[in-house]
Amino acid sequence: MLTLVFVPPHSAHPWSRRLAALLLAAVAVAGCEVSVKDSDSKPGDTSSTKNAGDAKSRLDGLTVAKAGTMRGYSREKFPHWRSTGSNCDVRDTVLKRDGSKVKVSGCNVVAGTWVSVYDGDQLTDPAKVDIDHMVPLANAWRSGASSWPTDRREEFANDLTDPQLVAVSASSNRSKGDQDPSTWKPERAEAWCEYAVDWITVKAQWKLTVTSAEKSALTDMLGKC
Repeated sequence: MLTLVFVPPHSAHPWSRRLAALLLAAVAVAGCEVSVKDSDSKPGDTSSTKNAGDAKSRLDGLTVAKAGTMRGYSREKFPHWRSTGSNCDVRDTVLKRDGSKVKVSGCNVVAGTWVSVYDGDQLTDPAKVDIDHMVPLANAWRSGASSWPTDRREEFANDLTDPQLVAVSASSNRSKGDQDPSTWKPERAEAWCEYAVDWITVKAQWKLTVTSAEKSALTDMLGKC
């Protein structure tokens, strides 16, 4: 029996810890049992429940409103993948953060392995990895960002502090489009809890509104925690 013990750094992005756990599961071979142990999950640990409770409180604090119009929207009004110096950009940063055994040429990511938390797909070609905006730019536009100045929209589109950017399969990202959780959820139900918590975190941090259907769906998803 092969037992792999994964101990993630406490500073890791929450999706990164789950990506690593999925990656370990993906390398299991016939006749071998792979056990993934997360040091953040201890017997009797209530962190997931606590996170869900915090998220529920933040969700209750969000303004519920009808979705705004798309009038005037374009992705160019959210300048994204800005430079991070030395020919690097935000996309490179997320690929490095969320990947395993990442190889670079200068600042460009040229190889590595990524496991998409939305659908479980394992990817080895960075060109097939999309960087998803947790709260899509168009959704943000409809929920308050239309009134922001361009520099604030740029900060939102390149937000590396909040759980706003995550490396996922291109197919899952394009399936999601600009939908909110009332019309789209990750294929993997195991991802619903963290998805809801992260969506709420971003909306609360940036003071964006939610629709009544969106709030209901998020409440249901928190039930997976």
